[in-house]
Amino acid sequence: MNTNIMASVNPESLTQASQFKEGRFHNTHESPQPGLLKTLEITKRFFFERGVNKTPLHTVPVEQVTRAQLDALSNTDVHFIKLGHSSILLKIYGEYWLLDPVFAQRASPFRFLGPKRFHQAPIALDELPPISKVLISHNHYDHLDKAAVKKLAAKTQQFLVPLGVESDLEKWGIAAEKIVRFDWWQELPTPNALVAFTPTQHFSGRGLSDRNSTLWGSWVIKTEGAAIFFSGDSGYFDGFKQIGNRYGPFDITFIETGAYDNDWADIHMTPEESVQAHIDLKGHVMVPVHNGTFDLAFHSWYDPLERVNSAAIATNSRLFTPVFGQVISFAALQERVQANVKWWRKLMPELSAEPQAQTQATVAPQG
Repeated sequence: MNTNIMASVNPESLTQASQFKEGRFHNTHESPQPGLLKTLEITKRFFFERGVNKTPLHTVPVEQVTRAQLDALSNTDVHFIKLGHSSILLKIYGEYWLLDPVFAQRASPFRFLGPKRFHQAPIALDELPPISKVLISHNHYDHLDKAAVKKLAAKTQQFLVPLGVESDLEKWGIAAEKIVRFDWWQELPTPNALVAFTPTQHFSGRGLSDRNSTLWGSWVIKTEGAAIFFSGDSGYFDGFKQIGNRYGPFDITFIETGAYDNDWADIHMTPEESVQAHIDLKGHVMVPVHNGTFDLAFHSWYDPLERVNSAAIATNSRLFTPVFGQVISFAALQERVQANVKWWRKLMPELSAEPQAQTQATVAPQG
Protein backbone atom coordinates (compact mmCIF):
# COMPACT_ATOMS: atom_id res chain seq x y z
CA MET A 1 0.00 0.00 0.00
CA ASN A 2 1.33 3.43 -0.89
CA THR A 3 1.80 5.43 2.32
CA ASN A 4 3.71 8.34 0.81
CA ILE A 5 2.58 11.73 2.01
CA MET A 6 0.85 14.01 -0.46
CA ALA A 7 2.83 16.84 -2.00
CA SER A 8 3.33 19.88 0.19
CA VAL A 9 0.82 22.69 0.09
CA ASN A 10 1.86 25.62 -2.07
CA PRO A 11 2.95 28.32 0.44
CA GLU A 12 2.06 31.06 -2.05
CA SER A 13 -1.61 30.12 -1.71
CA LEU A 14 -1.46 30.53 2.07
CA THR A 15 0.20 33.91 2.44
CA GLN A 16 -2.97 35.45 3.87
CA ALA A 17 -3.73 32.55 6.22
CA SER A 18 -4.08 33.81 9.77
CA GLN A 19 -2.07 31.00 11.39
CA PHE A 20 0.49 30.29 8.65
CA LYS A 21 4.08 31.42 9.09
CA GLU A 22 7.50 30.04 8.31
CA GLY A 23 5.96 27.25 6.24
CA ARG A 24 3.72 25.83 8.96
CA PHE A 25 0.41 26.47 10.72
CA HIS A 26 0.46 27.42 14.39
CA ASN A 27 -1.88 27.38 17.36
CA THR A 28 -2.86 30.68 18.94
CA HIS A 29 -1.11 29.54 22.11
CA GLU A 30 2.11 27.85 21.14
CA SER A 31 3.10 24.72 23.06
CA PRO A 32 6.43 22.89 23.06
CA GLN A 33 6.78 20.49 20.15
CA PRO A 34 7.87 16.95 21.14
CA GLY A 35 11.53 16.41 20.30
CA LEU A 36 13.06 13.15 19.11
CA LEU A 37 13.60 11.83 22.63
CA LYS A 38 10.03 12.54 23.70
CA THR A 39 8.67 11.02 20.51
CA LEU A 40 10.71 7.87 21.11
CA GLU A 41 9.47 7.69 24.72
CA ILE A 42 5.83 7.89 23.61
CA THR A 43 6.45 5.32 20.87
CA LYS A 44 7.99 2.99 23.44
CA ARG A 45 4.91 3.37 25.63
CA PHE A 46 2.66 2.30 22.75
CA PHE A 47 4.72 -0.83 22.18
CA PHE A 48 5.42 -1.89 25.77
CA GLU A 49 2.97 -0.27 28.19
CA ARG A 50 0.28 -2.73 29.17
CA GLY A 51 -3.16 -1.22 29.46
CA VAL A 52 -6.26 -2.52 31.20
CA ASN A 53 -9.59 -2.85 29.40
CA LYS A 54 -8.24 -1.18 26.30
CA THR A 55 -10.89 -2.83 24.11
CA PRO A 56 -14.45 -3.98 24.90
CA LEU A 57 -14.88 -7.56 26.08
CA HIS A 58 -18.34 -7.73 24.51
CA THR A 59 -19.98 -6.43 21.35
CA VAL A 60 -20.48 -2.67 21.24
CA PRO A 61 -24.19 -1.98 20.61
CA VAL A 62 -24.94 -0.55 17.15
CA GLU A 63 -28.36 0.17 15.68
CA GLN A 64 -28.32 -0.51 11.94
CA VAL A 65 -29.61 2.31 9.73
CA THR A 66 -31.11 1.92 6.25
CA ARG A 67 -31.41 4.35 3.36
CA ALA A 68 -35.20 4.04 3.55
CA GLN A 69 -35.12 4.94 7.24
CA LEU A 70 -33.06 8.05 6.51
CA ASP A 71 -35.26 9.18 3.64
CA ALA A 72 -38.35 8.75 5.80
CA LEU A 73 -37.06 11.31 8.32
CA SER A 74 -38.84 14.66 8.24
CA ASN A 75 -37.43 17.37 5.99
CA THR A 76 -38.69 20.05 8.38
CA ASP A 77 -36.37 19.08 11.26
CA VAL A 78 -32.68 18.45 11.99
CA HIS A 79 -31.61 14.87 12.75
CA PHE A 80 -28.26 13.34 13.70
CA ILE A 81 -26.72 9.87 13.96
CA LYS A 82 -23.40 8.94 15.58
CA LEU A 83 -21.66 6.64 13.11
CA GLY A 84 -18.58 5.95 15.22
CA HIS A 85 -15.62 7.78 16.75
CA SER A 86 -16.14 11.41 15.63
CA SER A 87 -18.19 10.62 12.52
CA ILE A 88 -21.65 12.21 12.49
CA LEU A 89 -24.40 12.05 9.87
CA LEU A 90 -26.77 15.02 9.86
CA LYS A 91 -30.01 15.47 7.98
CA ILE A 92 -30.64 19.21 7.86
CA TYR A 93 -34.03 20.08 6.39
CA GLY A 94 -33.71 17.32 3.82
CA GLU A 95 -29.98 17.72 3.11
CA TYR A 96 -27.46 15.11 4.27
CA TRP A 97 -24.22 16.35 5.81
CA LEU A 98 -21.29 14.23 7.02
CA LEU A 99 -18.81 15.31 9.71
CA ASP A 100 -15.36 13.65 9.69
CA PRO A 101 -16.58 10.45 8.00
CA VAL A 102 -14.26 7.55 8.82
CA PHE A 103 -15.35 4.09 7.68
CA ALA A 104 -11.91 2.45 7.56
CA GLN A 105 -11.20 -0.66 9.62
CA ARG A 106 -8.08 0.98 11.05
CA ALA A 107 -7.26 4.59 11.95
CA SER A 108 -3.90 4.20 10.26
CA PRO A 109 -2.08 4.56 6.94
CA PHE A 110 -1.80 0.75 6.93
CA ARG A 111 -4.46 -1.92 6.41
CA PHE A 112 -2.64 -4.42 8.63
CA LEU A 113 -1.38 -2.23 11.48
CA GLY A 114 -2.80 0.44 13.74
CA PRO A 115 -5.94 0.99 15.87
CA LYS A 116 -8.72 -1.33 14.71
CA ARG A 117 -12.45 -0.61 14.96
CA PHE A 118 -14.41 -2.03 17.88
CA HIS A 119 -17.60 -2.07 15.79
CA GLN A 120 -18.85 -1.62 12.24
CA ALA A 121 -20.53 1.57 11.07
CA PRO A 122 -24.34 1.59 11.35
CA ILE A 123 -24.63 2.08 7.58
CA ALA A 124 -22.27 1.22 4.74
CA LEU A 125 -20.78 3.93 2.57
CA ASP A 126 -22.51 2.55 -0.52
CA GLU A 127 -25.91 2.77 1.19
CA LEU A 128 -25.60 6.45 2.07
CA PRO A 129 -27.90 8.85 0.22
CA PRO A 130 -26.51 11.72 -1.87
CA ILE A 131 -24.53 14.01 0.42
CA SER A 132 -24.82 17.78 0.28
CA LYS A 133 -21.69 18.52 2.34
CA VAL A 134 -18.76 16.69 3.91
CA LEU A 135 -17.03 18.69 6.66
CA ILE A 136 -13.47 17.77 7.70
CA SER A 137 -11.91 19.10 10.91
CA HIS A 138 -8.29 18.08 10.22
CA ASN A 139 -6.26 15.50 8.34
CA HIS A 140 -5.41 12.86 10.98
CA TYR A 141 -6.29 9.31 9.98
CA ASP A 142 -9.11 9.01 12.52
CA HIS A 143 -10.79 12.09 10.99
CA LEU A 144 -9.85 12.02 7.30
CA ASP A 145 -10.37 8.64 5.64
CA LYS A 146 -8.90 8.56 2.13
CA ALA A 147 -10.90 5.54 0.97
CA ALA A 148 -14.15 7.05 2.28
CA VAL A 149 -13.48 10.38 0.58
CA LYS A 150 -12.83 8.66 -2.74
CA LYS A 151 -16.06 6.68 -2.44
CA LEU A 152 -18.01 9.77 -1.44
CA ALA A 153 -16.68 11.81 -4.37
CA ALA A 154 -19.43 10.90 -6.82
CA LYS A 155 -22.32 11.43 -4.39
CA THR A 156 -21.12 14.59 -2.59
CA GLN A 157 -21.79 18.15 -3.75
CA GLN A 158 -19.23 19.97 -1.55
CA PHE A 159 -16.27 19.19 0.69
CA LEU A 160 -15.57 21.84 3.34
CA VAL A 161 -11.99 21.55 4.57
CA PRO A 162 -9.28 23.44 6.50
CA LEU A 163 -6.65 25.33 4.54
CA GLY A 164 -4.24 22.96 2.87
CA VAL A 165 -6.39 19.82 3.05
CA GLU A 166 -7.69 20.58 -0.43
CA SER A 167 -4.35 19.35 -1.79
CA ASP A 168 -4.95 15.83 -0.50
CA LEU A 169 -8.54 15.76 -1.74
CA GLU A 170 -7.59 16.92 -5.22
CA LYS A 171 -4.92 14.23 -5.44
CA TRP A 172 -7.54 11.69 -4.41
CA GLY A 173 -9.73 12.68 -7.33
CA ILE A 174 -12.06 15.30 -5.84
CA ALA A 175 -12.79 18.05 -8.36
CA ALA A 176 -11.43 21.41 -7.23
CA GLU A 177 -14.78 23.11 -7.80
CA LYS A 178 -16.33 20.82 -5.18
CA ILE A 179 -13.90 21.92 -2.46
CA VAL A 180 -14.31 24.97 -0.23
CA ARG A 181 -11.35 25.65 2.06
CA PHE A 182 -11.51 27.63 5.27
CA ASP A 183 -9.30 29.68 7.52
CA TRP A 184 -10.34 30.19 11.16
CA TRP A 185 -13.45 32.37 11.57
CA GLN A 186 -14.39 32.16 7.89
CA GLU A 187 -18.11 31.67 7.22
CA LEU A 188 -20.18 30.18 4.43
CA PRO A 189 -23.90 31.00 4.20
CA THR A 190 -25.90 28.11 2.68
CA PRO A 191 -29.63 27.80 1.99
CA ASN A 192 -30.17 25.73 5.16
CA ALA A 193 -27.42 26.88 7.53
CA LEU A 194 -24.58 29.25 8.28
CA VAL A 195 -21.30 27.34 8.48
CA ALA A 196 -18.22 28.72 10.25
CA PHE A 197 -14.76 27.21 10.74
CA THR A 198 -13.48 28.00 14.22
CA PRO A 199 -10.20 27.54 16.11
CA THR A 200 -8.95 24.57 18.09
CA GLN A 201 -5.66 23.83 19.82
CA HIS A 202 -4.31 20.82 17.98
CA PHE A 203 -1.99 19.93 15.07
CA SER A 204 -2.05 18.16 11.71
CA GLY A 205 -0.06 15.63 9.74
CA ARG A 206 -0.33 12.25 8.04
CA GLY A 207 3.34 11.29 8.16
CA LEU A 208 6.76 12.11 9.57
CA SER A 209 7.52 15.13 7.42
CA ASP A 210 4.28 17.09 7.04
CA ARG A 211 3.45 18.15 10.59
CA ASN A 212 1.29 21.29 10.63
CA SER A 213 1.41 21.78 6.86
CA THR A 214 -2.41 21.98 6.88
CA LEU A 215 -4.81 23.73 9.25
CA TRP A 216 -7.10 22.15 11.89
CA GLY A 217 -10.24 23.41 13.57
CA SER A 218 -13.87 23.00 14.61
CA TRP A 219 -17.21 23.64 12.91
CA VAL A 220 -20.23 25.76 13.76
CA ILE A 221 -23.51 24.96 12.01
CA LYS A 222 -26.36 27.37 12.69
CA THR A 223 -29.74 26.59 11.19
CA GLU A 224 -33.08 28.28 11.70
CA GLY A 225 -34.05 25.75 14.34
CA ALA A 226 -30.77 24.35 15.69
CA ALA A 227 -27.27 25.54 16.56
CA ILE A 228 -24.58 22.83 16.44
CA PHE A 229 -20.92 22.82 17.44
CA PHE A 230 -18.49 20.08 16.35
CA SER A 231 -15.13 20.22 18.09
CA GLY A 232 -12.84 18.12 15.95
CA ASP A 233 -9.80 17.54 18.20
CA SER A 234 -8.44 20.06 20.68
CA GLY A 235 -6.73 20.72 23.93
CA TYR A 236 -8.60 22.96 26.32
CA PHE A 237 -8.06 26.68 25.63
CA ASP A 238 -9.81 30.04 25.82
CA GLY A 239 -10.95 29.73 22.21
CA PHE A 240 -14.05 27.87 23.35
CA LYS A 241 -15.23 30.95 25.23
CA GLN A 242 -14.57 33.08 22.16
CA ILE A 243 -16.62 30.73 19.99
CA GLY A 244 -19.41 30.61 22.57
CA ASN A 245 -19.52 34.40 22.78
CA ARG A 246 -19.56 34.75 19.00
CA TYR A 247 -21.90 31.94 17.95
CA GLY A 248 -23.50 30.49 21.09
CA PRO A 249 -25.60 29.33 22.71
CA PHE A 250 -25.58 25.91 21.06
CA ASP A 251 -28.43 23.44 21.23
CA ILE A 252 -25.95 20.59 20.97
CA THR A 253 -22.18 20.30 21.18
CA PHE A 254 -20.28 17.31 19.83
CA ILE A 255 -17.16 17.48 21.98
CA GLU A 256 -13.99 15.38 21.76
CA THR A 257 -13.86 13.13 24.84
CA GLY A 258 -11.18 10.47 24.48
CA ALA A 259 -7.53 9.72 23.57
CA TYR A 260 -6.15 11.96 26.34
CA ASP A 261 -2.88 11.53 28.22
CA ASN A 262 -0.44 13.62 30.25
CA ASP A 263 2.11 13.24 27.46
CA TRP A 264 -0.10 15.25 25.10
CA ALA A 265 -2.31 17.20 27.48
CA ASP A 266 -2.10 20.41 25.43
CA ILE A 267 -3.69 18.91 22.30
CA HIS A 268 -6.39 16.59 23.72
CA MET A 269 -8.79 17.37 26.57
CA THR A 270 -9.54 15.28 29.61
CA PRO A 271 -13.27 14.51 30.02
CA GLU A 272 -13.49 17.17 32.71
CA GLU A 273 -12.01 19.73 30.33
CA SER A 274 -14.41 18.59 27.61
CA VAL A 275 -17.37 19.40 29.88
CA GLN A 276 -15.82 22.78 30.68
CA ALA A 277 -15.45 23.44 26.95
CA HIS A 278 -19.16 22.66 26.55
CA ILE A 279 -19.95 25.16 29.31
CA ASP A 280 -17.68 27.79 27.72
CA LEU A 281 -19.49 27.28 24.43
CA LYS A 282 -22.84 27.95 26.14
CA GLY A 283 -23.99 24.49 25.16
CA HIS A 284 -27.36 23.07 26.20
CA VAL A 285 -26.75 19.36 25.49
CA MET A 286 -23.33 17.75 25.16
CA VAL A 287 -22.70 14.60 23.10
CA PRO A 288 -19.21 13.18 23.77
CA VAL A 289 -17.48 11.90 20.62
CA HIS A 290 -14.00 10.55 19.79
CA ASN A 291 -14.55 7.44 21.93
CA GLY A 292 -15.97 3.93 21.74
CA THR A 293 -14.57 3.02 18.29
CA PHE A 294 -10.75 3.06 18.29
CA ASP A 295 -8.07 2.51 20.94
CA LEU A 296 -5.91 5.64 20.58
CA ALA A 297 -4.44 6.15 24.08
CA PHE A 298 -3.55 4.32 27.28
CA HIS A 299 -6.77 4.70 29.25
CA SER A 300 -9.52 2.06 29.22
CA TRP A 301 -12.01 2.23 26.34
CA TYR A 302 -14.81 3.26 28.72
CA ASP A 303 -12.87 5.72 30.89
CA PRO A 304 -13.93 8.74 28.76
CA LEU A 305 -17.61 7.88 29.16
CA GLU A 306 -17.40 7.21 32.88
CA ARG A 307 -15.45 10.39 33.60
CA VAL A 308 -17.52 12.64 31.36
CA ASN A 309 -20.68 11.34 33.02
CA SER A 310 -19.29 12.21 36.45
CA ALA A 311 -18.11 15.63 35.27
CA ALA A 312 -21.52 16.39 33.77
CA ILE A 313 -23.25 15.51 37.04
CA ALA A 314 -20.78 17.64 39.02
CA THR A 315 -21.44 20.68 36.83
CA ASN A 316 -25.19 20.18 36.26
CA SER A 317 -24.57 19.77 32.54
CA ARG A 318 -26.88 17.86 30.26
CA LEU A 319 -25.06 14.86 28.81
CA PHE A 320 -26.42 12.66 26.03
CA THR A 321 -24.72 9.39 25.05
CA PRO A 322 -26.73 7.79 22.23
CA VAL A 323 -25.91 4.37 20.89
CA PHE A 324 -24.12 4.32 17.54
CA GLY A 325 -26.75 4.36 14.82
CA GLN A 326 -29.51 5.75 17.03
CA VAL A 327 -31.48 8.33 15.04
CA ILE A 328 -32.04 11.52 17.02
CA SER A 329 -34.41 14.28 15.90
CA PHE A 330 -34.03 17.73 17.40
CA ALA A 331 -37.80 18.00 17.86
CA ALA A 332 -37.57 15.12 20.34
CA LEU A 333 -34.11 15.89 21.71
CA GLN A 334 -35.15 16.81 25.24
CA GLU A 335 -37.22 13.63 25.62
CA ARG A 336 -34.27 11.56 24.40
CA VAL A 337 -31.93 13.27 26.85
CA GLN A 338 -34.33 12.55 29.71
CA ALA A 339 -34.29 8.85 28.79
CA ASN A 340 -30.51 8.69 28.27
CA VAL A 341 -28.91 5.30 28.95
CA LYS A 342 -25.33 4.50 29.95
CA TRP A 343 -25.03 1.83 27.29
CA TRP A 344 -21.32 1.19 27.90
CA ARG A 345 -21.95 -0.08 31.42
CA LYS A 346 -23.52 -3.27 30.07
CA LEU A 347 -20.07 -4.05 28.65
CA MET A 348 -18.31 -3.51 31.98
CA PRO A 349 -18.58 -6.64 34.20
CA GLU A 350 -17.73 -4.72 37.36
CA LEU A 351 -20.55 -2.23 36.78
CA SER A 352 -23.12 -4.30 34.91
CA ALA A 353 -25.29 -4.72 38.00
CA GLU A 354 -25.83 -0.97 38.39
CA PRO A 355 -29.00 0.71 37.07
CA GLN A 356 -28.57 1.78 33.44
CA ALA A 357 -30.79 4.87 33.45
CA GLN A 358 -29.14 8.25 33.55
CA THR A 359 -28.90 9.48 37.15
CA GLN A 360 -27.92 13.09 36.68
CA ALA A 361 -30.39 15.74 37.76
CA THR A 362 -32.58 17.53 35.26
CA VAL A 363 -31.44 21.13 34.98
CA ALA A 364 -32.32 24.15 32.95
CA PRO A 365 -30.28 24.63 29.76
CA GLN A 366 -27.09 26.59 30.29
CA GLY A 367 -26.46 29.72 28.38
